[in-house]
Amino acid sequence: MIVAADLEGTLTTGETWKGIGRYLSASGQSGQRTAYRVFFLTHLPGALLVKAHLLPKTWYRERWMGDLARLFKGWDEPALRRMAEWVVEHELWAQRRPSVIAELEAHRRAGATLILASATYQQVIEIFAERCGAQAIGTRLEVAGGLATGGIDGRLNAGVEKAERLRLAIAPERPSIAYGDSASDIPMLELSAAAVVVQPDARLRALAARRGWRVLVT
Repeated sequence: MIVAADLEGTLTTGETWKGIGRYLSASGQSGQRTAYRVFFLTHLPGALLVKAHLLPKTWYRERWMGDLARLFKGWDEPALRRMAEWVVEHELWAQRRPSVIAELEAHRRAGATLILASATYQQVIEIFAERCGAQAIGTRLEVAGGLATGGIDGRLNAGVEKAERLRLAIAPERPSIAYGDSASDIPMLELSAAAVVVQPDARLRALAARRGWRVLVT
């Protein structure tokens, strides 16, 4: 039995980009703090346009995550892991959804293989997954010669891309259960035998009602 789950919005109300901003502000060198402030201010107008439904959310999220990766250029693997551990500890795990985490733990104890699949960076989702006894499929930061290049290796692990990577990772099986919270999780939810939507957005809530999918409101 395989149980798959999205991360942000599903297992936690925390957000990786916020955690990274706090980490750089609290722990980074002055140059890193300045670089993040510049990044945030230059990307804020686009985020506001997304909120006003004037820019596509999926497109802008991919741009945001790709541009944010530039801040890690020149970081080695231990530095990336320290960042990931801080973000999970102070942002994602601190704001976890206990009831959903408890369901995953029950599945794990019953013998299920847990897989977390998310657009967030691989280093971050791996740390969170370790706390759940799960495997992790995320967006990989490009590393060459032991140092981050400032780019992403491949595409953002979201939407159809996330579902396809999950499908390839577990083929020929399929998830018995999948958990998600937003419309971008629909391809992964449709891949499963039973979908569970957590605090869903309007589009996903409407689809869940039509499909008879279980809805969790935490």
